[in-house]
Amino acid sequence: MSPTISRRGLITAGAGALMGASLARPALSRGLPEAPTMAEATMQAPLVPAEGADYTPVATLNGWTLPWRMKDGWKEFHLVAEPVVREFADGMNAHLWGYNGQSPGPTIEAVEGDRVRIFVTNRLPEHTTIHWHGMILPSGMDGVGGLTQPHIPPGKTFVYEYTLTKSGTFMYHPHSDEMVQMAMGMMGFFVVHPRDPALHRVDRDFVFLLNAFDIEPGSYVPRVMEMTDFNMWTINSRVFPGIDPLVVGKNDRVRVRVGNLTMTNHPVHMHGYDFEVTCTDGGWVRPEARWPEVSIDVPVGAMRAFEFDAVHEGDWAIHCHKSHHTMNAMGHGIKTFIGADLRRSTAQIRKLVPDYMPMGHDGMGAMGSMEMPAPDNTLPMMTGWGPFGPIEMGGMFTVVKVRDGLAKDDYSDPGWFDHPEGTVAYEWTGDVAPVERQG
Repeated sequence: MSPTISRRGLITAGAGALMGASLARPALSRGLPEAPTMAEATMQAPLVPAEGADYTPVATLNGWTLPWRMKDGWKEFHLVAEPVVREFADGMNAHLWGYNGQSPGPTIEAVEGDRVRIFVTNRLPEHTTIHWHGMILPSGMDGVGGLTQPHIPPGKTFVYEYTLTKSGTFMYHPHSDEMVQMAMGMMGFFVVHPRDPALHRVDRDFVFLLNAFDIEPGSYVPRVMEMTDFNMWTINSRVFPGIDPLVVGKNDRVRVRVGNLTMTNHPVHMHGYDFEVTCTDGGWVRPEARWPEVSIDVPVGAMRAFEFDAVHEGDWAIHCHKSHHTMNAMGHGIKTFIGADLRRSTAQIRKLVPDYMPMGHDGMGAMGSMEMPAPDNTLPMMTGWGPFGPIEMGGMFTVVKVRDGLAKDDYSDPGWFDHPEGTVAYEWTGDVAPVERQG
């Protein structure tokens, strides 16, 4: 799973993490660090630090970590704001704006106390900035166009320099034509590890952003004026079944960091486990103040992190618990026909449209296994197959796959879980118990 990243050798990064990189950008003048780019939509291997503080690097679902170089005591990164093409899942691409070839942009990782210098080059058709969401820094580095800095014009590069004063989980996004630029996919994660490598240590550390788009079937560009009726609810600009699973080894201590840059809250629910909420936007939750959950509501513009010990093997769903957020390409003007007798109307319609199929009179579950004609560049409302048939999900849904015997650095998909005999729900074929009528 080595990333397809362009570089020129200036980047200091994990050994092997940039193997197989290809050149994709011209050399930059005046000593700028290279701006790596990523075209792959699958999760790249965590970027193990080659020098400096030791930490467990994060794994970004369907994403990657931005390499850096050290220069004169500064950890230097280079972000490029630009139009990108993002595959939501097989069969649908979106024309978005993002950073370094992707939306969301690459995850930035550093360590508490690091001095960071971040170059931001604007290749958009309009001006932009970057706000470092949740960070403590000088006002002039906060990234609010017109208030704390000039907007970055197209074709120009600005520099942000500050010291990372606290560890935790943060985000980055524009504060310049924010409504359009965030609706087009401009956002990313910024993880700051503790200075003490033993503090808050886990075995596997996953990050992903929740974002949403309104893209009409057959089109490619989001409707940026939409406020409520989104039809693509995504994890890192991907929808199920295109979202990577969270692969962990049995008995691993696992952290999941979730950021929300949509227009609504998301109750993230994980099956098979209870977990501890260990971090918010404001910082780490003290051990005596942590609380147990099986669902954690992630407010708009906020981050939550939770941890659990992976003691239960299996394939465990993790998803937003708003039911419409686990569907793709929903049409919000569809009437409800549950309980309606559509036989007469179906017969009449089939005289004009022989292949017509009525939907919804018995619920929508049959759509999970139907292959119906659809416009180009869209997805079925529910899709994805498991070992027992259609999963009937989409949107903000994926799977935590807990397996025994995984290597520490193995994040590859192990396939579906092999359930031990006698542990799968089954059909009862014995006597049918009478149903007692109430009232």
